[in-house]
Amino acid sequence: MLVDPAPVRPEASAGVPRVQPLAGAPSGSSRRTALVDAALVCIARHGTVKTTVDDVARQAGVSRATVYRVFPGGKEELLTAVADTERARLFSALGARMGAADELSDVLVVGIVEATSRIRGHAALAYLVEHEPDVVLGQLCFDDAERLLSMAATFVAPFLGRWMDADEAVRVAEWVARIVLSYTITPSATVDLARETDARRLVETFVLPGIQALDVAEPATPGDPSGGPAVAAVAAVHAGTDGPASAGGAFGAPAGTRARTEGAHQRDIGTRQLRRPRSFHRERGLHHG
Repeated sequence: MLVDPAPVRPEASAGVPRVQPLAGAPSGSSRRTALVDAALVCIARHGTVKTTVDDVARQAGVSRATVYRVFPGGKEELLTAVADTERARLFSALGARMGAADELSDVLVVGIVEATSRIRGHAALAYLVEHEPDVVLGQLCFDDAERLLSMAATFVAPFLGRWMDADEAVRVAEWVARIVLSYTITPSATVDLARETDARRLVETFVLPGIQALDVAEPATPGDPSGGPAVAAVAAVHAGTDGPASAGGAFGAPAGTRARTEGAHQRDIGTRQLRRPRSFHRERGLHHG
């Protein structure tokens, strides 16, 4: 259930390995990071298929033997380290931004903007999306996608825990991660979540009322492929409309959610956007009759 925010923010670095900036001659973990950064430059130029260990060694200014000393598994181990490092960097950046926000709406907005901006501005990822889409899509489908969403939800949930219980925070965090993932895979012509104004409109008009409307403690209605009315409302803004729309695919609702019935909780989470007449929610399909 939603509660008054606690006075202490979640620690931005909780559970996230920090990536230290390079300084001086690389050795130990900094040598590993230098090789990861060199691999990122090579991948942005040639992709993962054409990039070799020799390419990475030349880019880093070290010998081929040095690469194998740091990554005995060769190219495969190096690519795994690249993915792990970039994920840690993303979470570190998200933690810094979200940990500094004082309102639930701000936590959601800065998290959405930061994630969207970093994913969209990632040169190596952009190359892979254009030239090796199977590499990227392989991480965004089936079990790999569920692992990615679970990891994101687990990281983001503590930042939402000042306003809701732990289980609800995890499910809401997963829902928001699905929204970001959907806009990343299928960009919208009318909504740019890298822009704060667009992200805030989505959060204040749909996500915050959706949080209030969704009963995360109850199981989802079996056989409902739409993910619920709140998810449909988000799909509507993704399509550039004002009314509810079907929401499948990456917009699937967080597990264990369904819409609240008429007359259910009118809880205050410290933001005016949630204190709207029921007619507002009915018009956007956020309540069942």
